[in-house]
Amino acid sequence: MSKLPQISEAEFEVMKIIWKYAPINTNEITERLLKTTSWRPKTIQTLIKRLVTKGVLSYEKQGRIFVYTPLVKESDYISQESNSFLDRFFNGHLSAMVSSYLEQDQLSNAEIDTLRDLLSNSVKKGGDADA
Repeated sequence: MSKLPQISEAEFEVMKIIWKYAPINTNEITERLLKTTSWRPKTIQTLIKRLVTKGVLSYEKQGRIFVYTPLVKESDYISQESNSFLDRFFNGHLSAMVSSYLEQDQLSNAEIDTLRDLLSNSVKKGGDADA
C-alpha cells in the first residue's frame, strides 16, 4: 500500500461522514457535521476542498450540486495511522503498547477478556505472531 496523504483531525471528521454515507453531497455533509460540531458551513466547505486537493476525495457535479466519493478506503487509512502511532510511540511493537495500557490500568476487565479472545482466535486460525 502506498503512503496515503496526511489529513488533520478536522478533515478526518469530514471523512468519517463521507465514508459512512458516500456518495454524499455538500449539503448532506454540512447538515450532518452541524449536528456534531460547532463549525460554520464555510469551514466545512474549506475542509472538503482540502480533501479534494489532497486526493482523498473525488467529486462529480450534478447540476449545481457537488457529490463526493472517497478515493481512500477507511480501513487503509486507519491501518496507516495505527501503524504510524505504533512506530512513533512504541517502536512498532503492539505488545509494548498493550503493556503500557496494562501498567496504567487503562484497560477494563471486559477489554482484557476481548483481547484474550482475539489472541486465542488468532492462534486457532494459524496466526503467526512473528510475521
